[in-house]
Amino acid sequence: MSRWAVVLAGGIGSRFWPLSTPSRPKQLLPLVTGKPLLVDAMDRLAPIVDPAHTLVLTNASLVKPIRALLPPIPRENIIAEPRPAGTAAALTWAALTIERRDGKDATMMSIHADWAIGDDAEFRSVLLEGEKVARKMHTLVTVGVVPTRADQGFGYIQPSEPNKDGASSVKRFVEKPDRERAEKLRQEGYLWNSGIFVWTVGDFLAQVKQHARELKRALALPPDGEASEFFNRIDDPISIDSSVLERSKNVTVLPGKFGWDDIGTWDALGRVRDKDEFGNVTSGDVHLLDGCDNVVHTDSGRVVIYGVDNLVVVVHDGLTLVTTREKAADLKRLIQSLPAQEKGDA
Repeated sequence: MSRWAVVLAGGIGSRFWPLSTPSRPKQLLPLVTGKPLLVDAMDRLAPIVDPAHTLVLTNASLVKPIRALLPPIPRENIIAEPRPAGTAAALTWAALTIERRDGKDATMMSIHADWAIGDDAEFRSVLLEGEKVARKMHTLVTVGVVPTRADQGFGYIQPSEPNKDGASSVKRFVEKPDRERAEKLRQEGYLWNSGIFVWTVGDFLAQVKQHARELKRALALPPDGEASEFFNRIDDPISIDSSVLERSKNVTVLPGKFGWDDIGTWDALGRVRDKDEFGNVTSGDVHLLDGCDNVVHTDSGRVVIYGVDNLVVVVHDGLTLVTTREKAADLKRLIQSLPAQEKGDA
Protein backbone atom coordinates (compact mmCIF):
# COMPACT_ATOMS: atom_id res chain seq x y z
CA MET A 1 0.00 0.00 0.00
CA SER A 2 1.28 3.46 -0.96
CA ARG A 3 0.27 6.47 1.12
CA TRP A 4 0.51 10.14 0.09
CA ALA A 5 -0.33 13.42 1.79
CA VAL A 6 -1.53 16.56 0.05
CA VAL A 7 -1.17 19.83 1.94
CA LEU A 8 -3.09 22.85 0.64
CA ALA A 9 -0.99 25.92 1.44
CA GLY A 10 -2.25 28.63 -0.89
CA GLY A 11 -3.93 31.96 -0.17
CA ILE A 12 -2.65 35.08 1.53
CA GLY A 13 -4.56 34.99 4.82
CA SER A 14 -5.88 38.55 4.58
CA ARG A 15 -7.77 38.15 7.85
CA PHE A 16 -4.41 38.16 9.64
CA TRP A 17 -3.49 41.58 8.30
CA PRO A 18 -1.29 43.50 9.05
CA LEU A 19 0.99 40.60 10.07
CA SER A 20 0.08 38.50 7.03
CA THR A 21 1.03 39.78 3.58
CA PRO A 22 1.12 38.20 0.09
CA SER A 23 4.85 37.53 0.46
CA ARG A 24 4.50 36.17 4.00
CA PRO A 25 0.97 34.80 4.43
CA LYS A 26 -0.42 33.21 7.55
CA GLN A 27 0.71 29.65 6.71
CA LEU A 28 4.31 30.88 6.97
CA LEU A 29 3.73 32.58 10.33
CA PRO A 30 4.16 31.11 13.86
CA LEU A 31 0.62 31.84 14.99
CA VAL A 32 -0.13 28.84 17.23
CA THR A 33 3.29 27.51 18.29
CA GLY A 34 6.82 28.80 17.82
CA LYS A 35 6.84 27.28 14.33
CA PRO A 36 5.01 28.43 11.18
CA LEU A 37 1.60 26.82 10.68
CA LEU A 38 2.87 24.94 7.62
CA VAL A 39 5.78 23.43 9.55
CA ASP A 40 3.39 22.37 12.31
CA ALA A 41 1.25 20.65 9.68
CA MET A 42 4.21 18.80 8.18
CA ASP A 43 5.51 17.72 11.59
CA ARG A 44 2.05 16.38 12.37
CA LEU A 45 2.05 14.20 9.26
CA ALA A 46 5.67 13.08 9.38
CA PRO A 47 5.14 9.94 11.54
CA ILE A 48 2.75 8.42 8.98
CA VAL A 49 3.73 9.94 5.59
CA ASP A 50 7.20 10.09 4.04
CA PRO A 51 8.27 13.59 2.86
CA ALA A 52 8.93 12.10 -0.59
CA HIS A 53 5.21 11.22 -0.70
CA THR A 54 4.01 14.66 0.40
CA LEU A 55 2.73 17.24 -2.09
CA VAL A 56 2.37 20.91 -1.16
CA LEU A 57 0.13 23.04 -3.38
CA THR A 58 0.64 26.76 -3.06
CA ASN A 59 0.83 30.12 -4.82
CA ALA A 60 3.61 30.46 -7.39
CA SER A 61 5.14 33.31 -5.37
CA LEU A 62 5.52 31.10 -2.29
CA VAL A 63 7.43 28.18 -3.82
CA LYS A 64 10.83 29.61 -2.91
CA PRO A 65 10.08 30.43 0.77
CA ILE A 66 8.34 27.07 1.23
CA ARG A 67 11.34 25.25 -0.22
CA ALA A 68 13.50 27.02 2.36
CA LEU A 69 11.06 26.19 5.13
CA LEU A 70 10.64 22.51 4.22
CA PRO A 71 14.01 21.14 3.05
CA PRO A 72 12.95 17.45 3.32
CA ILE A 73 10.21 17.94 0.70
CA PRO A 74 11.53 17.33 -2.85
CA ARG A 75 11.35 20.39 -5.11
CA GLU A 76 9.04 18.65 -7.58
CA ASN A 77 6.58 18.02 -4.72
CA ILE A 78 5.99 21.74 -4.19
CA ILE A 79 3.41 22.51 -6.86
CA ALA A 80 2.71 26.09 -7.90
CA GLU A 81 -0.89 26.89 -8.78
CA PRO A 82 -0.67 29.44 -11.61
CA ARG A 83 -3.87 31.08 -10.38
CA PRO A 84 -6.48 30.40 -7.68
CA ALA A 85 -8.96 27.84 -9.04
CA GLY A 86 -10.43 26.38 -5.85
CA THR A 87 -9.94 23.17 -3.93
CA ALA A 88 -11.54 21.02 -6.65
CA ALA A 89 -8.79 21.93 -9.11
CA ALA A 90 -6.00 21.69 -6.53
CA LEU A 91 -7.00 18.25 -5.25
CA THR A 92 -7.69 16.90 -8.73
CA TRP A 93 -4.28 17.99 -10.00
CA ALA A 94 -2.67 16.47 -6.91
CA ALA A 95 -4.50 13.19 -7.53
CA LEU A 96 -3.44 13.15 -11.19
CA THR A 97 0.16 13.77 -10.11
CA ILE A 98 0.06 10.88 -7.63
CA GLU A 99 -1.57 8.61 -10.21
CA ARG A 100 1.21 9.34 -12.72
CA ARG A 101 3.91 8.61 -10.17
CA ASP A 102 2.40 5.79 -8.15
CA GLY A 103 -0.78 4.44 -9.70
CA LYS A 104 -4.47 4.71 -8.98
CA ASP A 105 -4.38 2.47 -5.87
CA ALA A 106 -2.33 4.96 -3.84
CA THR A 107 -4.05 6.50 -0.82
CA MET A 108 -4.31 10.30 -0.67
CA MET A 109 -4.76 12.18 2.60
CA SER A 110 -5.62 15.85 2.21
CA ILE A 111 -5.26 18.57 4.84
CA HIS A 112 -4.87 22.35 5.00
CA ALA A 113 -1.79 24.13 6.28
CA ASP A 114 -3.61 26.58 8.56
CA TRP A 115 -5.11 24.44 11.31
CA ALA A 116 -4.53 24.01 15.01
CA ILE A 117 -4.72 20.45 16.33
CA GLY A 118 -4.83 19.74 20.05
CA ASP A 119 -4.02 16.01 19.91
CA ASP A 120 -1.65 15.15 17.06
CA ALA A 121 -1.62 11.43 17.84
CA GLU A 122 -5.42 11.18 17.72
CA PHE A 123 -5.43 13.22 14.51
CA ARG A 124 -3.10 10.70 12.88
CA SER A 125 -5.16 7.82 14.26
CA VAL A 126 -8.32 9.16 12.62
CA LEU A 127 -6.49 9.63 9.30
CA LEU A 128 -5.30 6.03 9.39
CA GLU A 129 -8.80 4.82 10.26
CA GLY A 130 -10.11 6.89 7.35
CA GLU A 131 -7.60 5.16 5.11
CA LYS A 132 -8.91 1.73 6.18
CA VAL A 133 -12.50 2.79 5.49
CA ALA A 134 -11.64 4.34 2.12
CA ARG A 135 -9.84 1.22 0.92
CA LYS A 136 -12.38 -1.22 2.31
CA MET A 137 -15.51 0.57 1.03
CA HIS A 138 -14.03 2.35 -2.04
CA THR A 139 -15.63 5.52 -0.75
CA LEU A 140 -14.55 9.15 -0.39
CA VAL A 141 -13.92 9.73 3.31
CA THR A 142 -14.26 13.12 4.94
CA VAL A 143 -13.49 13.65 8.62
CA GLY A 144 -16.29 15.47 10.42
CA VAL A 145 -15.08 17.16 13.58
CA VAL A 146 -17.33 16.81 16.62
CA PRO A 147 -18.41 20.43 17.36
CA THR A 148 -17.43 22.05 20.64
CA ARG A 149 -19.54 25.16 20.05
CA ALA A 150 -22.13 26.60 17.68
CA ASP A 151 -19.76 28.14 15.13
CA GLN A 152 -21.29 29.94 12.18
CA GLY A 153 -17.93 30.12 10.41
CA PHE A 154 -17.91 26.43 9.48
CA GLY A 155 -19.98 24.23 7.21
CA TYR A 156 -21.72 21.20 8.72
CA ILE A 157 -22.23 17.54 7.74
CA GLN A 158 -25.26 15.43 8.60
CA PRO A 159 -24.21 11.80 9.15
CA SER A 160 -26.43 8.74 8.94
CA GLU A 161 -26.31 5.86 11.41
CA PRO A 162 -22.68 4.71 11.84
CA ASN A 163 -21.50 1.26 10.80
CA LYS A 164 -19.29 -1.00 12.92
CA ASP A 165 -16.22 1.04 11.87
CA GLY A 166 -17.83 4.21 13.24
CA ALA A 167 -18.21 5.63 9.72
CA SER A 168 -21.48 6.95 8.29
CA SER A 169 -22.72 7.75 4.84
CA VAL A 170 -23.26 11.48 4.42
CA LYS A 171 -26.89 12.60 4.27
CA ARG A 172 -26.12 16.18 3.34
CA PHE A 173 -23.76 19.12 3.61
CA VAL A 174 -24.92 22.42 5.09
CA GLU A 175 -23.29 25.73 4.20
CA LYS A 176 -22.26 28.15 6.95
CA PRO A 177 -25.40 28.75 9.04
CA ASP A 178 -26.36 31.65 11.27
CA ARG A 179 -25.62 31.21 14.97
CA GLU A 180 -29.11 30.03 15.94
CA ARG A 181 -29.15 27.34 13.28
CA ALA A 182 -25.57 26.35 14.07
CA GLU A 183 -26.62 25.59 17.64
CA LYS A 184 -29.58 23.55 16.37
CA LEU A 185 -27.33 21.55 14.03
CA ARG A 186 -24.85 20.88 16.83
CA GLN A 187 -27.61 19.57 19.09
CA GLU A 188 -28.88 17.32 16.29
CA GLY A 189 -25.51 15.60 15.90
CA TYR A 190 -24.16 17.35 12.82
CA LEU A 191 -20.37 17.51 12.44
CA TRP A 192 -18.11 20.33 11.35
CA ASN A 193 -17.01 20.09 7.73
CA SER A 194 -13.27 20.18 8.39
CA GLY A 195 -11.88 19.72 4.88
CA ILE A 196 -9.91 16.63 5.94
CA PHE A 197 -10.19 13.98 3.23
CA VAL A 198 -8.92 10.42 2.68
CA TRP A 199 -9.46 8.33 -0.47
CA THR A 200 -7.67 6.27 -3.06
CA VAL A 201 -6.63 8.23 -6.11
CA GLY A 202 -8.59 5.98 -8.46
CA ASP A 203 -11.84 6.25 -6.48
CA PHE A 204 -11.50 10.02 -6.21
CA LEU A 205 -10.74 10.64 -9.87
CA ALA A 206 -13.65 8.42 -10.89
CA GLN A 207 -15.98 10.62 -8.83
CA VAL A 208 -14.41 13.81 -10.22
CA LYS A 209 -14.94 12.62 -13.79
CA GLN A 210 -18.52 11.66 -13.00
CA HIS A 211 -19.61 14.79 -11.13
CA ALA A 212 -17.24 17.75 -11.59
CA ARG A 213 -18.46 19.11 -14.93
CA GLU A 214 -16.60 22.35 -14.18
CA LEU A 215 -13.32 20.43 -14.62
CA LYS A 216 -14.27 18.67 -17.86
CA ARG A 217 -11.99 20.73 -20.15
CA ALA A 218 -9.07 20.43 -17.74
CA LEU A 219 -9.51 16.67 -17.44
CA ALA A 220 -9.33 16.38 -21.23
CA LEU A 221 -5.62 17.21 -21.13
CA PRO A 222 -3.25 14.38 -22.08
CA PRO A 223 -1.58 12.57 -19.14
CA ASP A 224 1.67 14.51 -19.64
CA GLY A 225 -0.06 17.93 -19.49
CA GLU A 226 1.39 20.74 -17.40
CA ALA A 227 -0.14 22.29 -14.29
CA SER A 228 -0.44 25.66 -16.03
CA GLU A 229 -2.51 24.13 -18.84
CA PHE A 230 -4.75 22.30 -16.38
CA PHE A 231 -5.50 25.32 -14.17
CA ASN A 232 -5.96 27.69 -17.10
CA ARG A 233 -8.72 25.47 -18.49
CA ILE A 234 -10.87 26.10 -15.41
CA ASP A 235 -13.11 29.14 -15.79
CA ASP A 236 -14.01 29.95 -12.18
CA PRO A 237 -12.74 28.74 -8.80
CA ILE A 238 -14.85 25.92 -7.39
CA SER A 239 -14.65 23.92 -4.18
CA ILE A 240 -14.39 20.16 -3.92
CA ASP A 241 -17.52 20.22 -1.77
CA SER A 242 -19.81 21.82 -4.32
CA SER A 243 -18.33 20.11 -7.39
CA VAL A 244 -17.99 16.53 -6.11
CA LEU A 245 -18.90 15.75 -2.51
CA GLU A 246 -22.36 17.35 -2.53
CA ARG A 247 -23.21 15.61 -5.82
CA SER A 248 -21.83 12.17 -5.05
CA LYS A 249 -23.69 9.34 -3.29
CA ASN A 250 -20.39 7.73 -2.33
CA VAL A 251 -19.18 9.95 0.50
CA THR A 252 -18.56 8.67 4.02
CA VAL A 253 -17.93 10.73 7.14
CA LEU A 254 -15.76 9.61 10.04
CA PRO A 255 -16.10 11.57 13.30
CA GLY A 256 -12.98 13.15 14.75
CA LYS A 257 -12.34 14.58 18.18
CA PHE A 258 -8.77 15.86 18.38
CA GLY A 259 -8.97 19.57 19.18
CA TRP A 260 -9.29 20.83 15.60
CA ASP A 261 -9.67 24.52 14.81
CA ASP A 262 -9.35 26.55 11.65
CA ILE A 263 -6.90 29.43 12.14
CA GLY A 264 -8.90 31.80 9.97
CA THR A 265 -8.94 35.02 12.00
CA TRP A 266 -7.24 36.72 14.91
CA ASP A 267 -10.21 35.64 17.01
CA ALA A 268 -9.20 31.98 16.54
CA LEU A 269 -5.99 32.59 18.48
CA GLY A 270 -8.15 33.28 21.53
CA ARG A 271 -9.35 29.67 21.31
CA VAL A 272 -6.12 27.80 20.58
CA ARG A 273 -3.32 29.61 22.40
CA ASP A 274 -2.53 29.65 26.10
CA LYS A 275 -4.58 32.22 28.02
CA ASP A 276 -4.10 34.10 31.26
CA GLU A 277 -6.63 33.71 34.08
CA PHE A 278 -8.93 36.25 32.40
CA GLY A 279 -8.89 34.64 28.96
CA ASN A 280 -6.42 37.06 27.37
CA VAL A 281 -3.98 35.83 24.72
CA THR A 282 -0.88 37.97 24.27
CA SER A 283 2.32 37.87 22.23
CA GLY A 284 5.18 40.32 22.63
CA ASP A 285 5.64 43.14 25.14
CA VAL A 286 2.11 43.56 26.55
CA HIS A 287 0.83 44.93 29.86
CA LEU A 288 -2.87 44.33 30.47
CA LEU A 289 -5.07 45.33 33.43
CA ASP A 290 -8.80 44.88 34.08
CA GLY A 291 -9.51 43.32 30.72
CA CYS A 292 -10.65 39.91 29.58
CA ASP A 293 -10.80 37.82 26.40
CA ASN A 294 -8.49 40.12 24.43
CA VAL A 295 -6.08 39.00 21.68
CA VAL A 296 -2.97 41.18 21.58
CA HIS A 297 0.08 40.82 19.34
CA THR A 298 3.02 43.17 19.10
CA ASP A 299 6.42 42.69 17.49
CA SER A 300 7.42 46.36 17.44
CA GLY A 301 6.89 48.19 20.72
CA ARG A 302 5.06 47.92 24.01
CA VAL A 303 1.27 47.73 24.23
CA VAL A 304 -0.61 48.76 27.39
CA ILE A 305 -4.31 47.84 27.64
CA TYR A 306 -6.61 48.92 30.44
CA GLY A 307 -10.26 48.18 31.14
CA VAL A 308 -11.39 46.75 27.80
CA ASP A 309 -12.69 43.34 26.74
CA ASN A 310 -12.95 41.25 23.56
CA LEU A 311 -10.55 43.36 21.51
CA VAL A 312 -7.96 42.42 18.91
CA VAL A 313 -4.89 44.68 18.99
CA VAL A 314 -2.04 44.10 16.55
CA VAL A 315 1.10 46.23 16.29
CA HIS A 316 3.40 45.45 13.37
CA ASP A 317 5.94 47.45 11.41
CA GLY A 318 4.69 50.87 12.50
CA LEU A 319 1.01 50.08 12.04
CA THR A 320 -1.58 49.44 14.74
CA LEU A 321 -4.85 47.58 14.18
CA VAL A 322 -7.63 47.75 16.77
CA THR A 323 -10.91 45.90 16.29
CA THR A 324 -13.25 43.59 18.15
CA ARG A 325 -12.89 39.82 18.10
CA GLU A 326 -16.22 39.61 16.31
CA LYS A 327 -15.21 42.11 13.61
CA ALA A 328 -11.85 40.40 13.11
CA ALA A 329 -13.56 38.03 10.67
CA ASP A 330 -14.32 40.93 8.34
CA LEU A 331 -10.86 42.37 7.72
CA LYS A 332 -11.20 41.98 3.95
CA ARG A 333 -13.72 44.80 3.98
CA LEU A 334 -11.33 46.93 6.02
CA ILE A 335 -8.45 46.26 3.62
CA GLN A 336 -10.58 47.26 0.65
CA SER A 337 -11.23 50.63 2.32
CA LEU A 338 -7.56 51.43 2.93
CA PRO A 339 -5.59 54.09 1.03
CA ALA A 340 -3.81 52.76 -2.06
CA GLN A 341 -0.35 52.46 -0.46
CA GLU A 342 -1.58 50.52 2.58
CA LYS A 343 -3.86 48.39 0.40
CA GLY A 344 -0.87 47.45 -1.73
CA ASP A 345 0.98 46.21 1.33
CA ALA A 346 -2.09 44.22 2.38
